Amino acid sequence: QVQLVESGGGLVQAGGSLRLSCLASERTFATYTMGWFRQAPGKEREFVAAISWRDGSTSTADSVKGRFTISRDNVVNTVYLQMNSLKPEDTAVYYCAATPSSYNLSPLRNYVYWGQGTQVTVSS
Repeated sequence: QVQLVESGGGLVQAGGSLRLSCLASERTFATYTMGWFRQAPGKEREFVAAISWRDGSTSTADSVKGRFTISRDNVVNTVYLQMNSLKPEDTAVYYCAATPSSYNLSPLRNYVYWGQGTQVTVSS
């Protein structure tokens, strides 16, 4: 099993920044692709960003490209999501997820392990 714990969410004003962290259990972290998803009230959970375990390549959704950056630190088993230039439409619960796959990074169905989520609220 892989356990994931998110942190770093909160309330910020539009244009501000937040950095989310996801701490994973030690076992096999370096061989898991890590992803971030988000879900706003009444909407489907959507892909935000992911980073492959095999070569470190990243993928980001068009809605956050140029504003959000995903990274990972295999020494401390943590994946990060740096969020800049936040907009009210970024308001959602953000979830960390993990998959042993190194391809097809965006489909939600490919991820096996999920964190509990952390709330991000962006005020106007």
